[in-house]
Amino acid sequence: MANADPLLLVLKLALDSEEQAALLLKSAQLECQKRQNQLDALNNYRLEYMKQMQSQQGQAISASHYHQFHRFIRQIDEAIAQQNRVVADGEKQKNYRQQHWLEKQKKRKAVELLLENKEKKRQALELKKEQKMTDEFASQQFFRRNKP
Repeated sequence: MANADPLLLVLKLALDSEEQAALLLKSAQLECQKRQNQLDALNNYRLEYMKQMQSQQGQAISASHYHQFHRFIRQIDEAIAQQNRVVADGEKQKNYRQQHWLEKQKKRKAVELLLENKEKKRQALELKKEQKMTDEFASQQFFRRNKP
């Protein structure tokens, strides 16, 4: 492998870079899912708490208990709003990582295309050489047969 094509090294680097970008994307996707699960848990907790309060409807509830309930719901709503921002940030990060991965993939495909075109040209030259040798051989045989 004395005359290794420098494009093969470029391809290896492009593949490594694409793989790294894919790992970062996967990590961002998992983080996004984790954040969404936390948001879902908060929403479910709020819903359950509201159902619990609704089941007590019609019963005598002290003003302090009612005030405490509303304060707690406000806190849950604030936590949900905060988690919505965290989820949105995670989505932005995931989208950035996906775009980065697509760019790396595009570069790798471009290098592969260059290598493919280079190989096609090499094969065409080889075919041309073989055809030239065949033509030469045929013409030499023709002259040998027709030589007095």
